[in-house]
Amino acid sequence: MGIVILALLAKTTTMLDSLADYPRWFVVACATIVLAVVLWIGMKLLKLALWLLIGVVLVVGLGTAVWFFLK
Repeated sequence: MGIVILALLAKTTTMLDSLADYPRWFVVACATIVLAVVLWIGMKLLKLALWLLIGVVLVVGLGTAVWFFLK
């Protein structure tokens, strides 16, 4: 049984081997699209983080101002 599993693992191709079957321009185009999507998602997450930071700064600043006013 262990020999069969070892034989199956030895026959599996890696991702890079399977990419070698495609034309280079296609691989580069797909990688460019994937990287563009990852960059777009990263920009959206940064935008969300900045909005959250602005909200926290406003809440803390206004809360501190009210606390000083009431003190």
